[in-house]
Amino acid sequence: MTNFLDPAILFFIFGVFAGSVKSNLEIPPQISRFLSLYLLMALGLKGGFALHKSGFTTEIALSLGLAVFLAILIPAIAYSILRRKLSAFDAAAIAATYGSVSAVTFITATQYLDQFDIAYGGHMAAAMALMESPAIIIAIVLANKARTFMNADTSTPHPSAGISKILHESFTDGAQLLLLGSMVVALISGDSGHKLMAPFSIDLFKGMLSFFLLDMGLMAARNFKGLRGKPPITLLYAIGSPLSHALLALALCKLIGLPLGNTILLMVLASSASYIAVPAVLRHALPEVNPALYMGMSLGITFPFNIIFGIPLYTIIASYFFSAA
Repeated sequence: MTNFLDPAILFFIFGVFAGSVKSNLEIPPQISRFLSLYLLMALGLKGGFALHKSGFTTEIALSLGLAVFLAILIPAIAYSILRRKLSAFDAAAIAATYGSVSAVTFITATQYLDQFDIAYGGHMAAAMALMESPAIIIAIVLANKARTFMNADTSTPHPSAGISKILHESFTDGAQLLLLGSMVVALISGDSGHKLMAPFSIDLFKGMLSFFLLDMGLMAARNFKGLRGKPPITLLYAIGSPLSHALLALALCKLIGLPLGNTILLMVLASSASYIAVPAVLRHALPEVNPALYMGMSLGITFPFNIIFGIPLYTIIASYFFSAA
């Protein structure tokens, strides 16, 4: 109930309602883009200032290593499951979407943990950045492999997506660079920079997040229809994969001994699905796939589930296992 009474969550639910009743309420794309960049910049600054205090430790190395491992493992599992019912291209696109991460879901989770005074490492912002690209690369490799088989069976060649171009787009994406660059700025400026930037990166954060989640609610409502007529496996996966991936992350975090806050954030990252970075790449790399498929799944079902129910649910589950240990 505390999560439902949070203003940011209420604005998201309001946005879903406004979109569902076909209201003409909308956030201009330029404003939405600014809000997205602001949130990433503020998150990067927060993470960098925290890293300045803690330094680089074994725990940080383990967290980052596990984040990359999950970003490789999840799309591999997703593809092996989905390929049984879907085409190679559809399975690869969905695997990339669910193997990558949602920055807004992660940012909302950090606010939730702050609300309940659950400590987490500032380096988790870097973990989020590291988890964006591996799934995209894996999906492109799988799609190129499928095209090779198609070219062998038909006389019409199907062009493969260039890995070097995809790598360049993945690692030079403006949003990701802003996040990492903000962390570096905070690391260099230290405590003095923290005092100067606090009114911008802390005081305004909750209001900006609420405004952005209103826009996300409107977008989620518009993407519900993207799943009409799709195979049942897509709906089942969009609903079942978040919890499954979160439990996988929980088991691995417990295995290597990560603290509660970092565990919850890795559960959130593992359970989330990309609806910005991955679709932008897949439109060019996998033109065989209708974007309504993976956008309908990620933004129409998984994102609302995680924002409203998932984050408090993962926190409860992780807290129970840590208290029982």
